[in-house]
Amino acid sequence: MENKDIVIPATDDPDTAGFWAAARERRLVVQRCGDCGKMRFPPRPACTCGSFAMGWHEVSGRGRVWSYGVAHAPTLPAFADLVPYVFAVIELADAPHLRMVGNLATSAKAAINSVPQDAVAIGDEVTVAFRPVTDEVTLPVWIPATQSEVVQ
Repeated sequence: MENKDIVIPATDDPDTAGFWAAARERRLVVQRCGDCGKMRFPPRPACTCGSFAMGWHEVSGRGRVWSYGVAHAPTLPAFADLVPYVFAVIELADAPHLRMVGNLATSAKAAINSVPQDAVAIGDEVTVAFRPVTDEVTLPVWIPATQSEVVQ
């Protein structure tokens, strides 16, 4: 897959820059309110309590498949040769009220179609791994706990 065909997220947005910086360091973070302490994801400028005070909180990178789907054609050109592939909504173990959307793969370097759809079930345990896409963007990918790879 060529990176030129992938839609690259902006890493300099004030609300999300901390997330992307941590991902480059192979750390998974969520926002935490500086006033009430509530964790939130996706990142946004204000907490539900109304506070604009915010910091980044590292989470374990463990979770469970809360939901999933299978992408079929048509899709973005960069992914055309990879369909069908599984994408999932991951419920974070540290904060079950938070969920992240991402790809499932057998390793950080494996293709996003490396986990067959019949091998995925709601409730499956997963662990985050990090896939560098460009010098600025490293994407979290989710590895099923049944995989034998030791995740970095």
